[in-house]
Amino acid sequence: MVAWLDGPEAMNTGHGDLEARLSVEGREQQRLLLQGHLEERAARERRRTGVTGSDGALRPRVEKGHQRRLSSVFGSVAVTRKAYRAAPSQPRAGSTTHETTVDATPDTTLDTMVDAAVGGAKGAVAVNLYPADAVLNLPVGRHSAGLARLVAVEAARGSFDEVVAAIERATGVGLGKRQVEGLARAAAVDVDAFYTARRPTGCAADQVLGLQADGKGVVMRPDGLREATARAAAKAGQGKLATRLSPGEKHGRKRMAEVVAVYDVDPVPRSIDDIIPASPRRRSPGRKRGPVATGKWLTASVTDDIPAVITAMFDEAERRDPAHARTWVALVDGNRQQIDAIAAEATARHVTVTVIVDFVHVLEYLWKAAWTFFCPGDPDAETWVADHARTILAGRAVDAAATITHQADTGRFTGTERKGADEAVGYLTAKRPYLDYATALQKGWPIATGVIEGACATS
Repeated sequence: MVAWLDGPEAMNTGHGDLEARLSVEGREQQRLLLQGHLEERAARERRRTGVTGSDGALRPRVEKGHQRRLSSVFGSVAVTRKAYRAAPSQPRAGSTTHETTVDATPDTTLDTMVDAAVGGAKGAVAVNLYPADAVLNLPVGRHSAGLARLVAVEAARGSFDEVVAAIERATGVGLGKRQVEGLARAAAVDVDAFYTARRPTGCAADQVLGLQADGKGVVMRPDGLREATARAAAKAGQGKLATRLSPGEKHGRKRMAEVVAVYDVDPVPRSIDDIIPASPRRRSPGRKRGPVATGKWLTASVTDDIPAVITAMFDEAERRDPAHARTWVALVDGNRQQIDAIAAEATARHVTVTVIVDFVHVLEYLWKAAWTFFCPGDPDAETWVADHARTILAGRAVDAAATITHQADTGRFTGTERKGADEAVGYLTAKRPYLDYATALQKGWPIATGVIEGACATS
């Protein structure tokens, strides 16, 4: 490398080509350094005595030169070490039972090598042991901890195809898609145990116990769609444009994941001006920040139905407050099944839960109504939405619905012209029991599903 950099070819090479060559050559240098180190360790490995597995069988025989491959972030290397083998046993007179010692495959785990003494009808197989593998903490398969770590990081960012491409760009190592899937699955095996060990324990009795439930669409492979969605997608694909969606057309590629959260929060009483200032174009001085969630616990599923996920949410909430001594407040996106499932769980567990519809969902319906009365982009629509939002925050959702209906009737809007207004009125009317924001603000409770929104935005 040094000679090439000092030669005439490099002196006439652009910096981009220099970077590319040094990147490749540098990885090979690192691979050779790792290989050399492994070979030095093999040369220094001392013979051990009394090597036994969990089967209790002694492995007194030692053979040198046993190799296995290891795919590292620098490339493939060979690990050479001593194999400890069991002595062949002498069969008893008149018996056909025999014991065979076999070498482990490159993908055999250390646990298998240490623990497996496989009994069979015709005999027992004592697997070779490799103490040096334990010292090196070699992985189960052929891929190093560095590659597994890269897969775990990249798999959280995109598809498996993108993971394959990202790792090859970063390391020059080519992995198959199935290998990446296996490494990602192995990296996630301890996730449940990790979060279980870190669940919050005791909290002050005056802290609100917050619960949140929201549905999020997740793009699925065609074979992962539910039957009804798959039929809708197939039907929608007939006679449609090839390069873009038609107006009002949906992809039909999503399944709803039910996301739930449990958290602790100190009450922070607020006023309407803290949520929406009287003038939307001017900031209100001294606005209070909303309650801050701590001890957050979340789970989600695209396979379990809403009641099953709600049950998991209540299990966590009851674990935190088994005596039901705290105030329970549940925020939902307005889904009727969510509300019914929460009510059913609350009744079954004899706990009082105040259900509040996420205020951001209410705002979305107000904006739908606004485009009945204003042209898109009209700044007056912002003032209109703010005024109605403040009315709803004051606990007068029925008044807001009546005003919107009156405005649509007075303007003689009909059919699709007033669709947004009618949808908003229907939503406010149907969800009226769960729109008591005046009480929520007075008691300092949260009024939006920010815990779930924040989690989904970064997942």
